[in-house]
Amino acid sequence: MKYLLTLLFSFSLLTATDAQLTWWKGKKKEAPKKEAKSKKDGPKPYGKVITKDAMSNEGFITTHKVGDKNYFEIDNDLLDREILVVSRIAGFVKGLNFGGAGTKSRPQQVIRWQRKDNKILLRSVSYNSVASFEDPIYESVRNNNFEPIIHIFDIKAVGKDSSSVVIDVAPLFTQDIPMIGAMYDSQRKNFGIKGLDAKRSYISWMKSFPENTEVRHVLTYKGSKLPDNQLTGTISVELNQSFILLPEDPWVPRHFDSRVGYFSLSQTDYSLDKQKAFSNRYITRWRLEPSDKEAYERGELVEPIKPIVYYIDPATPDKWRPYLKQGIEDWVVAFEQAGFKNAIIAKDPPSKEEDPDWSPEDVRYSVIRYISTDIQNAQGPHVHDPRTGEIIESDIMWYHNVMNLLRNWFFIQTAAINPDARKVQFDDAVMGRLIRFVAAHEVGHTLGLPHNMGASVAYPVDSLRSPTFTKKMGTAPSIMDYARFNYVAQPEDGDVGLMPDIGPYDKWSIEWGYRYFSAEDKDAERAPLAAMILEHKDDPLYRFGRQRRVPLDPSSQTEDLGDDSMEASELGIKNLKRIVPNLIEWTAEDAKNFDDLEELYGQVLGQFRRYMGHVAANIGGVYEFYQTYDEEEPVYSHAPLDKQRRAMAFLDKHLFQTPTWVIDEEILRRIEPAGNNERIRRLQDRTMSLLLRSDRLSRMVENEALNGADAYSPIAFFGDMNDAIFSEVTTGGSIDTYRRSLQRSYVEQLGKLLSSDDSIVANSDVPAIARGNLKRIQQQISSRANGNDLSAYHLADLTVRIEEILMPKKG
Repeated sequence: MKYLLTLLFSFSLLTATDAQLTWWKGKKKEAPKKEAKSKKDGPKPYGKVITKDAMSNEGFITTHKVGDKNYFEIDNDLLDREILVVSRIAGFVKGLNFGGAGTKSRPQQVIRWQRKDNKILLRSVSYNSVASFEDPIYESVRNNNFEPIIHIFDIKAVGKDSSSVVIDVAPLFTQDIPMIGAMYDSQRKNFGIKGLDAKRSYISWMKSFPENTEVRHVLTYKGSKLPDNQLTGTISVELNQSFILLPEDPWVPRHFDSRVGYFSLSQTDYSLDKQKAFSNRYITRWRLEPSDKEAYERGELVEPIKPIVYYIDPATPDKWRPYLKQGIEDWVVAFEQAGFKNAIIAKDPPSKEEDPDWSPEDVRYSVIRYISTDIQNAQGPHVHDPRTGEIIESDIMWYHNVMNLLRNWFFIQTAAINPDARKVQFDDAVMGRLIRFVAAHEVGHTLGLPHNMGASVAYPVDSLRSPTFTKKMGTAPSIMDYARFNYVAQPEDGDVGLMPDIGPYDKWSIEWGYRYFSAEDKDAERAPLAAMILEHKDDPLYRFGRQRRVPLDPSSQTEDLGDDSMEASELGIKNLKRIVPNLIEWTAEDAKNFDDLEELYGQVLGQFRRYMGHVAANIGGVYEFYQTYDEEEPVYSHAPLDKQRRAMAFLDKHLFQTPTWVIDEEILRRIEPAGNNERIRRLQDRTMSLLLRSDRLSRMVENEALNGADAYSPIAFFGDMNDAIFSEVTTGGSIDTYRRSLQRSYVEQLGKLLSSDDSIVANSDVPAIARGNLKRIQQQISSRANGNDLSAYHLADLTVRIEEILMPKKG
């Protein structure tokens, strides 16, 4: 030891002397030379990195926090295993998107960790193209779907017996990694995002469980047009990243069939004996296997090996818990039709004393998460295995303010016949029943079921006025339709049912998706599944109709009821006319302002717009009924001529002829100083825009080409429109302010069709039809465009506007 100290002392003296000599000679001091890289720059001893001060959390991926460092310890057994990554927003910024906290910020993705020398590669895995490992084509598929490298990490340490590797994961969660980022390119553009500030981005915490690891982190961006807190020039978003181990024993996938509604995934399978690149499409569903297969095959109800269990978020108000549980367990009857008992269960979470390790972040638990934002919504997403469609877990997002949405719907759609809805604050039992209804709908999504907008058309409008029918059947055969509440029934109809329950379609679709077949071959299921569909082929109770933003099929629409849009909407308007005169009384609360009155009056107008949209869909409508080769009926057929003409007559009567019943001066003078004229204009303009969509007009052109006189031709349609909108020109009547606004909007809409920059529209008959109709209007109004009254001034102005559209000034 004495010898070592002497050497160290001598080294110090030499260093000092050299420094003094350098200074004495007046030369600039040189920076110390960097040591050459050596094996010391590779992995360090485990104890040097993961020290005794480490806060560790063992699990699927063991996490360590050492000071301000965050590490993943990855077992060698996990290298090259497929891992699902689910990115969700945890800390929401108002205006960022519609979903709020808990929504996915990115589609779910698959990754794998790979080791290369002393590096760990994070790679993205795609299942869009697949092949069997045993097939020769497998290598080609792999080479033509090369997995991108998302990030490369240095191995900081190697675990005991070299069984694991340790990496510093901070860069993955504090840099701008698109795969797990907070914003899409469109959001970045809209918010004027200038970049990520890594100094204000950090990892909040990491937790690990047996089958998943959760990371909560904050990303901070600089921006100029932010949705909230604009003065700061900053937007911080908290994200939750879930790393989920996919099952080693994949579930048997079930082939998708468009005649039954299920969420699905597609894979191009190059192992198939096809003479083209052929895609398989599989539904998403939970893994339900009977605990006693022999009893199940005998037709006995059997409990599944692993039931579907939902926990209620501890943050949920106590009074709403029973209703959420009922909404979950309403699906028990559907699974019984599939041969399972007690297949879906609702539970309260264990207390800290009962299970200190229970966490809603644990992927082993599905939870209805109660979220305190002002978003009026609830949503039921699920996480599934992209290889097979097996649903792994689901967290239903239940936003507190969904109750306001339910209040508005129930009030507007049932108050005319339902005294329980005639107030701004419902009794707890009434709101609880509404919560149960929405909970059951959202649970349906988590079971794999999308919206079925073609369900409600199965019920005749008259049946919706029958207490006996509606108490037994509800308002639609599927709770997955947007068949909210019974707006059709009239006060004289008695105690009718007001909402849908788990209906015939729901039970059947669950049976189709979850019926267990003992064969492990997915193709062996095709025949019995197809037989289940054909068994109900001509029964509208079992029809699936997909959701579209703008309906193509008038029998598959959102928010509608019954088999005839005109009849149902006529009855709905009668009820709205009963509600409007009572709005002030039914919203009255002493010492309160008129906010609820204004909101519910706006809801009346919104419901009226829905009725107009339901009717408008019939014009140029095409029915869509999914078929296969062994069925004779067509998939697509045009709406009958008489139904389209009835729709046009309905719109003339209830919309183009000013709906003066909505203009209630007692209400208007309590909520606004002005704005009624603009409100009526927007009401009419929205439906007119729907009617004059170029795709609708193109379908009408095609219908005429295919069916001749049996079609509602564009010329006939515009003739009816002109007669409806310019009726005063024929009758000689005065044109009031509402009608003048309607006529100006109509001419403006025709001008947009004429000048469309859509190449498909520009090369169709639509511009010619629009031009011809503008000339037709110009000729029609010319005889009344002379005079000294406001009607004549208006028509003269329209003549000039049409001329400018037809002959625009150059330059």
